Amino acid sequence: MPNTPCTAWPDRMEIRNFALPSFAHLQYAMSKETDILQPKNPSMHDTEIYPQRGRIDVICGSMFSGKTEELIRRIRRARIARQRVEIFKPEIDTRYSESEVVSHDGDAIVSTPVANSQAILLLASEADVVGIDEAQFFDPGIVDVCNALANQGKRVVVAGLDMDFKGTPFGPMPALCAIAEDVTKVHAICVRCGNLAYVSHRIVEGDRQVMLGEQQEYEPLCRHCYEKLRKIPE
Repeated sequence: MPNTPCTAWPDRMEIRNFALPSFAHLQYAMSKETDILQPKNPSMHDTEIYPQRGRIDVICGSMFSGKTEELIRRIRRARIARQRVEIFKPEIDTRYSESEVVSHDGDAIVSTPVANSQAILLLASEADVVGIDEAQFFDPGIVDVCNALANQGKRVVVAGLDMDFKGTPFGPMPALCAIAEDVTKVHAICVRCGNLAYVSHRIVEGDRQVMLGEQQEYEPLCRHCYEKLRKIPE
């Protein structure tokens, strides 16, 4: 069988004429790549090269789900990072302390109680990170306030109940979830069956939406257990 030439390889002349890049070409390419990776002015401060970008983080869920605990954790991490931090809560929330944000487990951090959402704009002007607890108790203006703070380059961390004791979306929380870059849903444990809780069931008399309380007034229930209780005739 006659040998047929292989056409997949170039002949020797083509190989000899193939020019490798010179050292000068490599030096030029490396210098251009370095120009791209390095800032034009090395003395420029990092925040000027990479400006701080604002954002809104929402932590939501039922009572006893760890919302405030997670808020405190994030705020403390911001302080470790040497960021300027301000924490706010509605002044009506005096269950554990008048001047601190306190979780159900007793973890606490100093905060500023405010009467309305507009006060947060005035008091958070120097902060890099703004924490807001029990956001469901604030007026609807809290949504615009959080947007304004984020647009100023601040990180806003908001914690609040997503639903009331009837399973209805609570106050400004749905709107805050809608405008947030990140929403973390945390869950308590249903005290009746051990599944993930769905709602904060009120176990005392009263039909008002806002009623401050603890374990003597509320219990976390899953959807199934909550619906079972609703069907029991009073």
